[in-house]
Amino acid sequence: MEQCETFPQSSSPATPTGPAELVVSGARLRERGVSAARVAERCRAGGPWQVLLPGVYLLRSGPPTSEERLRAVLLYAGRPVRPARAVLPGQRPAAGPYGEAVITGAAALALRGFSGAPTLRSLEAIDVLVPRSRRLRSTGCARLVRTHTMPVAEEVTGVPVAPAARAVADTVSGLTDPGTVRLLLTEAVRGGHCEPAALVRELSDARLLGRPHVVDAVDALLAEGRALAEGRLYALVRAAGLPEPVWNVDLRLPGGPHLGGVDAYWPDQAVAVELDTRAPRHDEDTLWSEYAKKRDTLERLGITVVHLTPRKLREAPEQQGVVVRTALMAAADREPAAYVVVLPR
Repeated sequence: MEQCETFPQSSSPATPTGPAELVVSGARLRERGVSAARVAERCRAGGPWQVLLPGVYLLRSGPPTSEERLRAVLLYAGRPVRPARAVLPGQRPAAGPYGEAVITGAAALALRGFSGAPTLRSLEAIDVLVPRSRRLRSTGCARLVRTHTMPVAEEVTGVPVAPAARAVADTVSGLTDPGTVRLLLTEAVRGGHCEPAALVRELSDARLLGRPHVVDAVDALLAEGRALAEGRLYALVRAAGLPEPVWNVDLRLPGGPHLGGVDAYWPDQAVAVELDTRAPRHDEDTLWSEYAKKRDTLERLGITVVHLTPRKLREAPEQQGVVVRTALMAAADREPAAYVVVLPR
């Protein structure tokens, strides 16, 4: 294989050695003093360079690696809308080499190590998020996904990648197999890549909750997410040395109406813990209204309701244990709560 040539001495000589240096944009070559004619000559059939995507070049022969394809897609999708202005000495560029482009979809899941995602090598096209205003077209291995709201990228293996929940939603949008959809959603939550609520929010924003196979997978996902959260709550009570509550009970007034269910209840202190595992759905307003109404009713009866989320339980269990302990200790300073009947649910 022919060695990559050294850039002209007049423009900060550099011999590309790594993937990031081997994949370059036409603008970068011009900055280094390489003329368009020289680029065309080097990229001729059988030449030492090749065109990966319009305006993006690989400075060697042979098939590109998965990493080189990723960087080529980002350079193509993130190139400036207008020619970049010269950067004066001491100034920093306004944006990185990839602009606003962000890898998403199956490629993003592969980078995050999802076992249910295809390998980077097997992907014919790599999905990349760009602002809706971009006028570039999908071409070659670059499949542009336009969006009104660009997510905050996370760096994975040195490239900007969409958050896990967004990447899963973008992947699911192109899937029809129920088993694959359920596998990806389950792995996203079980693997700690994202919380169920964040994932369902992305699926809702992508208008995917109208597809039966996605809804079925979401129902299984929420059930698993609740089970995981309940397990963390059990562990929190024991690790913090809190008195044992009654678990998963319904509360109602004697001879009166049903007040609602709670995940843990300390009758002597009139303290209830409720896990907020709600997720955005088409009936979110109704669910929130019912939730708020139940909480208000319990608190009017003198029952303290401690609201915990799965994320707080996972990321700060000790802090949440302090919150529950404080509520239990404060019971002695409150007026006695109304008597309620506790029933298993």
